[in-house]
Amino acid sequence: MFTPFLAFEGGMYEMNEKYVGKLQRFRELLEEGNAVFFGGAGVSTESGIPDFRSTDGLYNQQYAYPPEYIISHSFFNANTKEFYRFYKDKMLFPEAKPNACHCGLAQLEKEGKLNAIVTQNIDGLHQKAGSKTVFELHGSVWRNYCIKCKKSHTMSEITASKGIPYCECGGLIKPDVVLYEEGLDDEVVRGSISAIAKADTLIVGGTSLVVYPAAGLLEYFHGKHLVVINRTPTFADANAELLFTENIGQVFNDLKKV
Repeated sequence: MFTPFLAFEGGMYEMNEKYVGKLQRFRELLEEGNAVFFGGAGVSTESGIPDFRSTDGLYNQQYAYPPEYIISHSFFNANTKEFYRFYKDKMLFPEAKPNACHCGLAQLEKEGKLNAIVTQNIDGLHQKAGSKTVFELHGSVWRNYCIKCKKSHTMSEITASKGIPYCECGGLIKPDVVLYEEGLDDEVVRGSISAIAKADTLIVGGTSLVVYPAAGLLEYFHGKHLVVINRTPTFADANAELLFTENIGQVFNDLKKV
C-alpha cells in the first residue's frame, strides 16, 4: 500500500496529492512500455558530477579561459596542455556512482519498459548502472584514442599521464568526446533519431534543452506522451503531459513507492 510519507536521510517528507497523482500516471505510462529517455547533465549531478549551466556549474566558475572555449576543438589543437589540465581536473570523475535515476532507468530497461537512453552526458554512469542501449551523443570519457594510429586508451592512462598524454607511437591521445566545433557521430545520431521516432512515451530529464543539435532531436518525437523532469523550465514544458520540477533522483525513488 502506498504511503504519502517517504524516508530520506535524516528525516521524512510528505508528498502532496497532486505529486502522487503525477507519479501514478507516470507509472501507468511506463507500464505501457515503448518508452525512451532523453537526458542531460542534471541526471548526474546527484552523483557528484557538476552540470554546466547552474549557478555552481562549470560555466560559472572562473578560469583563465571560459570553460566553453577550453573544451573546443580549436583550443584542444592550439593549447593542448591547458586543455588537459582542465579536462583532468574538472571533467573526469572515475569514482562517481550511479544514482537513483540511472538505476531506475536500468531497471525499466531490464523489465522491457524502456527501449533506449539518449544522453548528452559523457560520464558512462548509465552503463555502470546496467543500461545496455545507450546512445551517447557527446561521446564518453571512458574512451580515448590515438590521433595517429587510432589505438584505444583507457581513462586511467589519461589520468596517470603527466601533462599531455601520448601513445606509444608518439601520437597525441584525444578523448572520444565531442568538443565544441565538432560534429556528432552520424551512427549515434541515426540510432537516437530512430529510437525517439518509434517511442510512444518520451521522458526528458535533467536537461535544459539549450544545447544543439542534441536538443533538436526532440523534433523527431511524434508519440503519445511527453514527460519532462527538470528543475528549471524548458521549451518542452508546454507540450508535456507530465511535468516534474523535483530532483530527478527523487522522482525515480518516489516512483517505486506508487
